[in-house]
This record gives sequence, structure tokens and C-alpha cells, in this order.
Amino acid sequence: MPQDLPGPDGRSVPSRRVVWPKAWRIIASRFPPIDLFERVSDDPKVWDALIALEEMTNPRLRDEAGEISLVPPERRVSGANASWVMAAFTHINRSGSRFSDGTFGVYYAADTLETAIAETVYHFGVFAADAGDPARREDMRVLLGAVDRDFEDIAALGDDVNAGLLDSASYAQSQPYAVARRDAGADGFVYPSVRRAGFECIAAFWPDTVGIPVQERHLQYEWDGARVRRYFDYSLERWIDLA
Repeated sequence: MPQDLPGPDGRSVPSRRVVWPKAWRIIASRFPPIDLFERVSDDPKVWDALIALEEMTNPRLRDEAGEISLVPPERRVSGANASWVMAAFTHINRSGSRFSDGTFGVYYAADTLETAIAETVYHFGVFAADAGDPARREDMRVLLGAVDRDFEDIAALGDDVNAGLLDSASYAQSQPYAVARRDAGADGFVYPSVRRAGFECIAAFWPDTVGIPVQERHLQYEWDGARVRRYFDYSLERWIDLA
């Protein structure tokens, strides 16, 4: 049974076992795999020393490895494709996200490909609009893994709490909540998708809570200067219109 951790008010926060044979994550293709995480020692405890040693001869490795100190040795993962997981925690978004205030990384994934597309299309559109981008296209990499882990269940907190944590336009409540729950020992959340009703996403706080994914396909999002109206699926070799 999942172990419920106490919340800020002393009451336990409900957890649920999330078993997804397919967990979908989409990232920009311009972020390459980080070879360093796949060829360092199998013992994550010695990574810091090995990375520091390599940086002495190749300073660019500092940018490649990111902030490895953000991930405790016992929570690191290594091996083939491990960089897809580790990068989420060592190359953090300083602007934050729904469940991070910008001081730590989060691995987001969805229960279906369509849900992952809906979530990432929205955020890509927000980024392009804020940047004032003209019409352009962005290649995206689809990662497919598996999840079998206990996560705190946001939906079980009730509608009054969900209204703030799942606000479609604001992270004012979700970010401090996530910081508090992570500090309390939570591994992450399972929560209703904000961009696709009836489906779910996870927000994992540590690399060892998610399975190591493989690359599944490539997509291309088309920003027309106002919104993303369609995407190209390279595996199907056709454009798909968005509702």
C-alpha cells in the first residue's frame, strides 16, 4: 500500500500507485542526449569526481552535465538513455513550472501521446507568444517509458484544492505546494491533465522514480505567429490539425 505522508495541516496526503506501461514525454529535439550520463561509472556516488576530472580537460562538459549536485547520488540513474531522465533534474528551468519554483527539476510525463502533445503544444505556444516569435517550426522528440511508482494523488485532495493547484493560467498555489511536498519527502504527483480533460500526467521529483525511456518518434510543431494549429508526425508522414 502507498505510504501517505503528512501534509501541512497534519493530515495525510493520499498517494496512489501509478502503473503505466507507456508513459509519454515530449521535449525539444534541439536538446541532445547527454552522453556523459551514459558512460560514467555505474556507481553514481563517484560521478561528481569523474565529471570534475573531465571538466579539467573539457570545460564544455560543465554545460553538458548541468548541476549534478541537485540530484543526490542515491537517486541518480545511469546507463543507456539515462540522460533523458537525468537532464530533467540537472538542466532546470529557472522560470519554474507548475510543480517547481525553478530551484529543482521535474520530470513530466503523460498517460497517452495525445495528452503529452496537448500539454506541450500549450506551453510551446505560450513560450513563442511571450518571445514574440514570428511563424516558425520546432522539432520535438517523443520519449516513451514506463512508470510503476507511488505518487501523491492531486485529484484526491478535493475540488477546492485542485482549483488552485490545477489553475490553467497561474502557478501561484501549485509551486509553493510542490516545494513543501518535495521537502516533506514526496516523490511527486499524479494529477489530472490541465490541457486534456479526462487524462492524467505525473510530475516526478527524482530520477529513480521513473523508468528510463526510449525515443519513440519525432514531431514538428508549427507556430503561425498566433498559435500552434497543427503538427507534423514524422512516423505517419502527415500533418495533423489541432482542435
